[in-house]
Amino acid sequence: MDKKSSLKEKESVVIKFAGDSGDGMQLAGTLFSDTAAVLGNDLFTFPDYPAEIRAPHNTLAGVSGFQVQIGSEKIFSSGDLCDVLVAMNPASLKTNLKWVKPGGTIIVDSDAFTEKAFEKSGYHSNPLSDGSLDVYKLIRAPITTMTRESLSHMNNVTARAADRSRNMFALGIITFLFNQNIEATFKFLEGKFSSKPLVLEINKTLLAAGYNFADTIEAVESTYKVPKATLKRGIYRNISGNVATAWGLMAAAERSGRPLFLGSYPITPATEILIEITKHKALGAKVFQAEDEIAGICSAIGASYTGSLAVTTTSGPGLSLKSEAIGLAVMTELPLVIVNVQRAGPSTGMPTKSEQSDLLQALWGRNGECPAIVMAASTPANCFYYAYEAAKLSMEHMTPVILLTDGYLGNGSELFRIPRVSDLPEIKPPIASANDKSYKPYKRHPETLVRQWALPGTEGLRHRIGGLEKTDISGTVSTDPLNHQIMVQIREAKVKKVADIIPLQKIEGEKSGDLLVVSWGGTEGSIRTAIREMQKDGKKIGHAHFNHIMPLPRNTGEILNSYKKIIVCELNNGQFLKYLRTEFPEIKYLQYNKIQGLPFFTGELVDKFNQLIEEKQS
Repeated sequence: MDKKSSLKEKESVVIKFAGDSGDGMQLAGTLFSDTAAVLGNDLFTFPDYPAEIRAPHNTLAGVSGFQVQIGSEKIFSSGDLCDVLVAMNPASLKTNLKWVKPGGTIIVDSDAFTEKAFEKSGYHSNPLSDGSLDVYKLIRAPITTMTRESLSHMNNVTARAADRSRNMFALGIITFLFNQNIEATFKFLEGKFSSKPLVLEINKTLLAAGYNFADTIEAVESTYKVPKATLKRGIYRNISGNVATAWGLMAAAERSGRPLFLGSYPITPATEILIEITKHKALGAKVFQAEDEIAGICSAIGASYTGSLAVTTTSGPGLSLKSEAIGLAVMTELPLVIVNVQRAGPSTGMPTKSEQSDLLQALWGRNGECPAIVMAASTPANCFYYAYEAAKLSMEHMTPVILLTDGYLGNGSELFRIPRVSDLPEIKPPIASANDKSYKPYKRHPETLVRQWALPGTEGLRHRIGGLEKTDISGTVSTDPLNHQIMVQIREAKVKKVADIIPLQKIEGEKSGDLLVVSWGGTEGSIRTAIREMQKDGKKIGHAHFNHIMPLPRNTGEILNSYKKIIVCELNNGQFLKYLRTEFPEIKYLQYNKIQGLPFFTGELVDKFNQLIEEKQS
């Protein structure tokens, strides 16, 4: 067959790699994504990890997936249904078949489709031959057999070691199918396995074998080409939200002149932030892996007291444990950034599944009157900028900031244009000067209500600090009722005054009219894609996506009052909706919620929004 005559150009494609948790689907997907980035495509990825540790082989519970959408235009999400699914065993096929477009391509390791595997995955017949896949383009590839044959000349490679490398053979098929440059993927492998020459040789051999296999079989009817995206000139890299968060914090430390200290306890899905910052001790970052969540945040508060940009990272269960210490940071009015990479709850919940689960906890989950700034990133790349801004606001306003991301953002990735640190906004911590005769611990700036940051050992600036209430201005311990009321009100007013600093809320689409879609955090990409799809069809619809939550942008009320219908979309049971009702109770809200550990799909959003518009028209 003439392969050149079967080349088809596509604006975007969605590919999912799925297999057992030990099949290397995350690596295969990452390599494909990185190669696509080098070749000029925009992209957005979504790793989907199993919740069970070492689930039995070939079972539904052990399926691990990696989805990526690449395109020639800006990509805002990892996509809905797949154009291509790589299924390494029956369980991964069964789990993911519902996410494949009718007419899409399914590539399977036919060697893995055995009677024993069918039994474990719940199949009662062979899906490769029972007609259930007739609506798809099925490519049966004996990946296990050909992997072993391709490595048979290497005497020091066992069959078990070969089987662990089947992912590279599958990646080779995909590399050919999408006309990627195999040499670019070779370079990524050489960088990753430079210290392991045998592993490098195995992976390169199998990548080439899979590529050549796809080039010779007639089952590949067409290959595809996704043109380069038009991107702003600069240096780009594929970056995950967790890595971007770490980089944003390190950039803030450099720009502010304050050393970075991270005190944290490992927790899914936030651990990668700790790991990334640990790699950069040469930049002056100090990392303390504590024995528990409480020790992590308390060590960070101690570092903040000494003048560091102090950070602690966690997920929902850890945020619960840190709540008392957050109160200590509020009472002492010390800067502290708390990064919460949200996951499905309550309790241990579904630790590898993403959910906007902790907004109410971030807003109010502490004892007493305990206000903190609350922000939310909305893409893997802008985790960098919101981490930077969280650090800036925390230091300049001397108060804790809770930055909400989630598993979808933290583990997912997209292209990131690397900025110069010198181009980022200035950060000016209010450091108290030595021998300042007018210094008082709680003497405040008249407009911002911010107290000064007195570093220990600075001449003449000794003062008491701790969790007990302090006297306004002088800072002595106080149980005076009137003073307590004054201090409570000042701490709340200080946080509310941040609304004078943050940007006004933006609207995409119609600035007023029949329908406004409201969202926050990591749902931005899916909702923006749905909105733009509807706008192309001539629908009148507006979209307000919130990143600043406490306080809200000062034009929020004006925006909400400009539409006849408002629908609040969240990956929870309506937490932002509850918050908006407390702030703007006069407004009637609709809601659309999904609590499945999955992101919104563009299709389901379009259907819901069209339904609301048609209800108005009828």
